[in-house]
Amino acid sequence: MDNKDDFKMCSNKNKYKCIDLFAGCGGLSLGFEIAGFDIPLAIEIDDWASETYKKNHPATEVLVDDITQILDLENIISNKDLPIDGIIGGPPCQGFSLSGNRDKKDPRNSLFMEFVRFVKYFNPKFFVMENVLGILSMKTKDNEHVKDIILSEYDAAGYNVKICKLNAAEYGVPQKRERVFFIGIRKDLHFNEEKISPVPFLSEEEQVTLEEAIMDLPQIKAREGKEFQEYNREPTNDYQKWARINSDGVYNHIAMRHTQRIIERFENIGYGQSVADVDECHQQRKRGDASKISGKVFSQNNMRPYPNKPAPTIAASFQSNFVHPYINRNFTAREGARIQSFPDTYIFCGKRTTMSWEKNISQYQQIGNAVPPLLAKAIAENMIQYLDKETD
Repeated sequence: MDNKDDFKMCSNKNKYKCIDLFAGCGGLSLGFEIAGFDIPLAIEIDDWASETYKKNHPATEVLVDDITQILDLENIISNKDLPIDGIIGGPPCQGFSLSGNRDKKDPRNSLFMEFVRFVKYFNPKFFVMENVLGILSMKTKDNEHVKDIILSEYDAAGYNVKICKLNAAEYGVPQKRERVFFIGIRKDLHFNEEKISPVPFLSEEEQVTLEEAIMDLPQIKAREGKEFQEYNREPTNDYQKWARINSDGVYNHIAMRHTQRIIERFENIGYGQSVADVDECHQQRKRGDASKISGKVFSQNNMRPYPNKPAPTIAASFQSNFVHPYINRNFTAREGARIQSFPDTYIFCGKRTTMSWEKNISQYQQIGNAVPPLLAKAIAENMIQYLDKETD
């Protein structure tokens, strides 16, 4: 990318304010803040994700709580921060009730309704609700389309809604990541459906590649790295220069402690290939019996992405999804953060990885679950332009 203006902090002459629900580590908030929004309040249930959010958004009050237990909405925010102009967030689409006969695919039985509850109470000018592509085709057990139920709930709450399917790579993020955004505008405001969605500004040839995103970071091998490292390479493009703004070095850049067997397996994975493509002698072995090949081999595990293209989607499990394009190890948390468009000043808290029985969200999961900040910034800038035109 050769347009530095795409990464500058923007002005917000009216200083709009948002609440971030299901805030995670704060990717959506960061993009809105870069665009010029104030975020007086964020709500997140996970301790480690909340710690990350607090560290990087010191001006925001963070409620670390189960949103279903926050019943007194009148007193959760100071009068000086009212009115709230927008509510943003990404509620999980699965039902929160695991008992009884409730349909877990029905959003009326899910945390989505908590998002609706906040929208109804604060009556903001707009909302932005993020979710995965699958929500567009998801149906309840009664064969109702989930998206139609969502639209109906917001219509009843007094909002016109546009469903936007956005690819992060078209907005400066070095990653092919498609997500769905339900963007609602209060019905007393003009609704111009064509102006709700941000216009992509990067063609496929202009998109930031994986190599452009991460190759100025210290080139550590498996078992190397530490919590803080100085830069030892100069930035070579605008994306790298932007990522380093105000940064004194590299945090969260510690490589996995791979065994020699795993490193040799990675040596045999070419670009576009995964662990499913290696010879039998390098395939994964069964736990407790190294003489037998594991029957669980997934094509998306330990794939080596092409360096000259945007990375594939970084998911919550990306610590085992990808192999570095040039080094025989998985990505570090910092490399994942770069691919998600977090700047190097953004520091992640909690453990790097967790075991299945641990309840908190690891650094890798926080990063993979986040809305890429530069995609959020594009949505926020477009919303500022829309609201400014409405209020002039």
